[in-house]
Amino acid sequence: MKTLIKFLGLAGVLFLALLLAVVAGDYGPWYFAWLVGTTMIILIAAAGAVLMETQTSSGRRDEEF
Repeated sequence: MKTLIKFLGLAGVLFLALLLAVVAGDYGPWYFAWLVGTTMIILIAAAGAVLMETQTSSGRRDEEF
């Protein structure tokens, strides 16, 4: 039963990917690059925010001693 659910889930993902490919047409690579680029920018910005927060909290701890 578990294998059947996985198979149906993957079939659904395949159907959605094919549908998007047909709808996007020649613009498919552009949309793919846009999605990947936007995701990367968000992840890099979040990593930079985490690093900045770590540095500022480290600086506050140094001032306490």
